[in-house]
Amino acid sequence: MAAPKTYEEILRSIKTQKVAPVYYLMGEEDYYIDRLSGDIVDAVLSKEERDFNLDIVYGAETNVDKVIDLAHAYPMMAERRVVLVREAQALRSLDGLESYLKHLTPTTVLIFCHKHGKLDMRKSVAKAIQQTGVVFESRKLYDNQLPPFISQYFRQQGVDIEPQAVQMLAGYVGSDLSRLTAEMDKLLLALPKDGSRVVGTELIEQQTGMSREFNDFELQAALAARNVYRANQIIKYYQGNPRSFSIVRTLTNLFTFFSDVMLAYYAPEKTDNSIAAWIGKNEWKVRQDVGPARRNYTGVKVMQILGEIRKTDAKSKGVGGCRTPHEELLQDLIFFILH
Repeated sequence: MAAPKTYEEILRSIKTQKVAPVYYLMGEEDYYIDRLSGDIVDAVLSKEERDFNLDIVYGAETNVDKVIDLAHAYPMMAERRVVLVREAQALRSLDGLESYLKHLTPTTVLIFCHKHGKLDMRKSVAKAIQQTGVVFESRKLYDNQLPPFISQYFRQQGVDIEPQAVQMLAGYVGSDLSRLTAEMDKLLLALPKDGSRVVGTELIEQQTGMSREFNDFELQAALAARNVYRANQIIKYYQGNPRSFSIVRTLTNLFTFFSDVMLAYYAPEKTDNSIAAWIGKNEWKVRQDVGPARRNYTGVKVMQILGEIRKTDAKSKGVGGCRTPHEELLQDLIFFILH
């Protein structure tokens, strides 16, 4: 069959009951694998039909022969049944699956969930799955894809989110979509009862404990403007509020930010819109901090900053026997950046 390639295409297909006999869901991003496997089960079986028609097995505890035996069974008091193989990456081999695909049971939907890796598409079994059903690779989102993902998630719930709130949330959580959607669901539940349908920075501050004035996003803006006083204010806040500070998250955000600044130097045109397209960020982000940083730092300095962030990261992990507290490591790094 001509298999849909994207999450949205597969979702549209199963919602119209165009369900394939086999799905192989694989990749580094757990979120889409979990969502699709759940959506397929929901589309095929009602809650009442699942007791007798949904088999869930785990790759480390089974083998392909047992999976095929389950797939050959017929549904009870339902039109179809589902065999869901979680942790399919732990299966020792897929030998034998090709034979099943040639003589598959039409009333069975077989789903493989292969996380943190992918099937070798050069193998004949992979080609057989692709010809018969759907192979989907779930990829991690890039940083520039997070803001649209966040905005769209809220928009699907009939809720708007302020641009700065989007950046706060993306910077606070990062690209772990399962954790990110969990945080967004909490925000949706916490919307005021007065009918307001807008998520703002104040709500995020209340629900996550993240300060809207003292966070990585504001630190980037201060560094971009080379505002020594403001940057030191944020560092002092981190030192006094260790629960709000993660050196791993802060260093990751700073490295991404200054990498964007470096890329901006090579943009063919220097307008905010052109730079945004060149580095894969939205124009608001460029106006807020990438553009000012490009004007306030030389390319040589930015290269030195990236190197210093790497050194700080190594020290924070104890390389070279370093035992300096994380707050002090960050303070030293910020001094290097600003001077």
